[in-house]
This record gives sequence, structure tokens and C-alpha cells, in this order.
Amino acid sequence: MQTLCKKQKIAHFYLSHTKSVLFYLIKLIIRLCITLSLVAILSFTLISLSPIDPITAYLGTERTMLSAQEEENIIRRFGLDKPPITRFFLWTKQALRGNFGESIIYNEPVAQVIKKRFANSFWLMFPAWIIAGLLGFFLGTISGAFPYSHLDKSISFYGFTFCSIPSFWLALIFLSFFSVYLTLTPICCAGPLGIALTEVSIFTRIYHLILPVLVLVIIEAAHISLHAREKMLSSLQSNYARFALATGESQLQIAFRHGVRNVSLPVMTLQFASLGELFGGSILIEKVFSYPGIGHATTEAALRSDIPLLLGISLFMALFVFCGNTMADILQRIINPQLGEKNAF
Repeated sequence: MQTLCKKQKIAHFYLSHTKSVLFYLIKLIIRLCITLSLVAILSFTLISLSPIDPITAYLGTERTMLSAQEEENIIRRFGLDKPPITRFFLWTKQALRGNFGESIIYNEPVAQVIKKRFANSFWLMFPAWIIAGLLGFFLGTISGAFPYSHLDKSISFYGFTFCSIPSFWLALIFLSFFSVYLTLTPICCAGPLGIALTEVSIFTRIYHLILPVLVLVIIEAAHISLHAREKMLSSLQSNYARFALATGESQLQIAFRHGVRNVSLPVMTLQFASLGELFGGSILIEKVFSYPGIGHATTEAALRSDIPLLLGISLFMALFVFCGNTMADILQRIINPQLGEKNAF
């Protein structure tokens, strides 16, 4: 009888847990659909209101050399002869089938352009994301473990300073100093000019990535270090830290035995949630270093009013940030199951 009751309890637990997971996934899908829909509508509206004429941006001074018939053919090819609402619904219909149109600048399908460009950006963002997370966590932990010391003041000064500095300005300073003045690093691009990326060796690519990755790491690690410091200070002021101090443990022992464990969860959460900031920062840095990533493609599409590519990149960025926030949420619930009790998984 007792065995039967235990089996029923286990079955009830797994059933309720499965229901909560399914409910969470359904909420997640609905949230994603609403987010992507709003991003698509807002992006299309802002692009349609842009004062930049797509045909003039595409052709430049050559537009004056076209006949009226040739110009009309180009307008019809890009679908600009239809009202904005009609264009949006036609684009939505094609996008739901996986066709996001053709880029005006690159003369390639939008999905293909995003795939190629994001592959290049991944080389830039992933190492910067990993190094910035580890460096920011280490600096913030050390800073919080020795509050109001010279070390803490130095790390805090670094954090507040580089949180306030625009990434493109720091990129320009580093480019001028290391590439132009010292000639230690390349001036631009993901490889030597005139050579296809497929023919560039991995060491050459890493050499070209040193400076842009360094700029991203310095900026992102500053944010994470300040957050980690705040959480470490809160941990050292808690009741269990006071009890451990009363039992004879030093403040350094408390910080590294107990504080690090409490700091790791919020820092990991911030690490995944900051993917949007990392993406935004890489857009400006790629432009400064002429790096052929998705950020550089975004600025080019905006300047030349490449509507299909801008819409595709906007949706991709929204999906990228949404996935980062979702990973942060799931990680929180896995490490701290009490969150799942307060809010249904």
C-alpha cells in the first residue's frame, strides 16, 4: 500500500512538472510571436518614414543617367510602386514561408546575407562575451571582497569610467594608438585586403580580431564587474556572513567560500541578458574597424535604405536578444529552484 502511494506521488509530481514545463513553453512561444510581430511592425513603420529614398541611395548619381522606363523597372523590382501597407503584408506573407526577400545592396537573399555576416560576427562576439564575463566576475569579486580598499577603488574607477565611455570612441582611440601610431595591429577588416576570408588562416583572423575584441571586453567587463561587486558587498553584509565572521572566519574566507557562490548566479544571469548590449556594441565597433560582420551590414543597410535587409536583421536581433534573456531565465530556475515555486516554470 505504501509503495503504491509513493508511486502515485511520484507520478503526480512528474505530471505536474510536465504540465508546468509545457505551460512555460507555450507562454514562451506566445511571447516570442508577439515580440517579433511588434518589432516587424515598428521597424517597417520607421523605415517607411525615413527621408532616405531607397532608389537614390541604391543608384547614387547614376540615377540621373537612367531613362524613365529603366527607373520604373527598378522601382517595380523592389516593390516600391505599392503602398506601404500592401508591401508590409506581402513581406509578412513571404516571411512566414521563410523568404525574407532579397537584399538591395548585396543582391543576395536576406537570410543568406545574415547567415554569412553573423558567422563573421560570431568570431568577434563569442570570445569577447566569454572573456568579459570571466574578467568582470573576477574583478567584481575581488573588489567586493576588499571593500573601500585601494584595490576596490581602482576597480570601481575602471568600472564607472568605461561604463560611461561610448564603445565607438574607445575603438577610435585604440585604432589610432595601436594601429596607426604603434602599427602593432591591423587597421581594418577580418583579414588582409584583397584576400577572401575562406583563404585566410585562423592565426591571421585572430590577429585581426585582437583590437575589436579587446574594446568589447573592456566595455562589457566594466558593467559586469560593478554588478558583481554590488552582489559581493550584499553577500558580506548578510546574516550568515556575520555569523561566519563571529565563528572566526576571515572576511576573505567568507568572500570566497560563501560570497562567490551567491555572486555567480546574478552574474551569469546578467551575462546572458547582456547579449543585446554586446550585439549593439559590436555594431559600432564593426563599423569603426570595417569588420564584415552583421553590425557593419546593419549600418550599410540603414544608410542605403535596404528595407528587406533591415527588416531581416531587426527580426534576427530581436530573436537573438530574446534567446539570451530566455537562457538567463532558464539558468536562474535551474540553479535556484525556488524561483520555479514562486513562478510556474
